[in-house]
Amino acid sequence: MNDLIRSKEPTMSSREIAELVDSRHDDVKRSIYRLAERGVIALPPLAEVSNTGPGPRTITEFRIGKRDSYVIVAQLSPEFTARLVDRWQELEARAAQPAVNLADPAFLRTALLQYTERVIQLEQTVAEQAPAVEFARAVRNTADSISIGDLARVLGIGQNRMFRQLRADHILMADNRPYQHYLDRGYFRVVESVWIDAAKEPHPTFKTLVTGRGQVYLQRKYAAEAA
Repeated sequence: MNDLIRSKEPTMSSREIAELVDSRHDDVKRSIYRLAERGVIALPPLAEVSNTGPGPRTITEFRIGKRDSYVIVAQLSPEFTARLVDRWQELEARAAQPAVNLADPAFLRTALLQYTERVIQLEQTVAEQAPAVEFARAVRNTADSISIGDLARVLGIGQNRMFRQLRADHILMADNRPYQHYLDRGYFRVVESVWIDAAKEPHPTFKTLVTGRGQVYLQRKYAAEAA
């Protein structure tokens, strides 16, 4: 059966994973380093490739095998597992180059067996990931937003410590409003109100709320760092 498939197993780049889970490439690389340091995955090889975006002419990216890619995506964004499954199907379809001979019954039996095994494996992977995926999707899509203080209590972190951490990680600015990048991602929304002082002068105030999508992102980020 294996002689129908090229000996070189396909790999996926860390840049592809970043695109799949809507994350920054450097965040994905940091997560890979942390997982390797903890012995969860083996540190994959680095490759230097041309950079098609802004910045330096070349960048480095990891080349990652199938098993470790699922571990990395489960750590980063479990709700995107379905995208990863689809991407691996594409990669494996390219790697598999059978010598087609529809008149050969032995070839047809082998090809059908390979296909069936692949389908079973993918169904098992999706079933294993389903509870985490459904939870993340439900929280991410909720219209409810909570305060950072409420989120701190959910995570078991003091409110003041939570604000300090978010500022240190350049998620919130000095005035505790989120950077535009995180607003654009839909992680936060800012509620503006006005209070009137004794001199009847208006003063605008701002409160940062965490959306359902932001709750998933911050729970995943700080739970991973605490681990």
